[in-house]
Amino acid sequence: MILPSLLLVIVVTLWPVAQSFYNSLFDYRLNDPTRSQKMVNANIDLERYVDNYFYINGQLSELEGSAEGEQLESVQSARETIEGYHEELTSDPEINAKMEQIDEMLMNFEPISDSELKYTEVGKDFASDYRSALEDISAEFQTMAESIDNEQLAQSFEQTGSLLSGTSENILESNFIGFANYVKYFKDQRMWQSLWNTFYFTVVSVGFELVLGLGIALLINRAFKGRGIVRASVLIPWAIPTAVAAMMWGFLYDGQTGIVAHYFEKLNIIPSASWLLSTSDGGMFSIIFADVWKTTPYMALLLLAGLQTIPNSLYEASNVDGASRWQQFIKITLPLLKSAILVALLFRTLDAFRVFDLIYVLTGGGPANATESISVYAYITLFSQQNFGAGSVLSVIVFLCVALISFIYVRLIGSELFAGRTK
Repeated sequence: MILPSLLLVIVVTLWPVAQSFYNSLFDYRLNDPTRSQKMVNANIDLERYVDNYFYINGQLSELEGSAEGEQLESVQSARETIEGYHEELTSDPEINAKMEQIDEMLMNFEPISDSELKYTEVGKDFASDYRSALEDISAEFQTMAESIDNEQLAQSFEQTGSLLSGTSENILESNFIGFANYVKYFKDQRMWQSLWNTFYFTVVSVGFELVLGLGIALLINRAFKGRGIVRASVLIPWAIPTAVAAMMWGFLYDGQTGIVAHYFEKLNIIPSASWLLSTSDGGMFSIIFADVWKTTPYMALLLLAGLQTIPNSLYEASNVDGASRWQQFIKITLPLLKSAILVALLFRTLDAFRVFDLIYVLTGGGPANATESISVYAYITLFSQQNFGAGSVLSVIVFLCVALISFIYVRLIGSELFAGRTK
């Protein structure tokens, strides 16, 4: 059983984390064509390069036909340099075969969807030298364009310079940056603010849910008429999908029409009806209040299961000894409920730390990022900004925090319980 268990843990838990960690070592983003692939070595985007090289030949021939003197010598020197690098590139039979295939596909207007065909690895020094040479020639042509009186010739030099500059960007340097993304985020104030928001939300909301959940569990554990209906009613908030509950609370908190905001203002709980969603403190209060409303039943359900494992004979014996309700709670209920409380706290703490949908729908992380959790920040970086390298760093940070929370619960608070021993 050990080997299948280890395989399950590795495949389900560790492999996605390892993949995120690997992504975090690259400057990997879809909003930049030069960084849309993970490249340990230098590469050339052959599709764009082959297309551009065809026009470079034409542009240089046009300049050679119209330029004179030093300008002509510069153009001829540029052609010699570019052709030298191009011949060195095509001297590799594999690269040459790829370029011929791409050239044929481009002529037939076929898209290059195969990344193995589109990109090819080249030496780091060759890529750096070729890129620098194209950028130098581009800068020289742009300077010459500014000093030429012939407007048509100046325009040709300028267009050729732009084409060469664009071609240099097809030579992709490695985007492996190691731990640079981690260094960046350790200095990022927004990351620390989102982490603090997450910890604050977790501690406060789980604290309230534990107290209220324990009270509800003690209440519905007692025998009374209509207990079944009360138990079912208590679970209704937990049964509502989180996104739906967030939208509902968004309407209730609205400063103009929200009934909750209206009565909170009338009862002097908040300074004004608009305070809930328009201020930093109000935003945090709003998401904590909504989360406590929604997930306290879940906490109560877990604690109720623990209460029902306590034998009634213990309470009957304590009644004979004259113990009060409070003494029974302190001496019998709490010690025997310790394992249930620990499990409930562990589940709710991990859930609260990963909070996303409630905040994203209710406040969107605002106002001014005051309620942005680390999960919301990671989502925005990963998918809204399409910066997978940086977003993966935040994902790894979330994993490390969750692992640390689990370690604290298991090792420092409940190691004896998880080992199967009870005092």
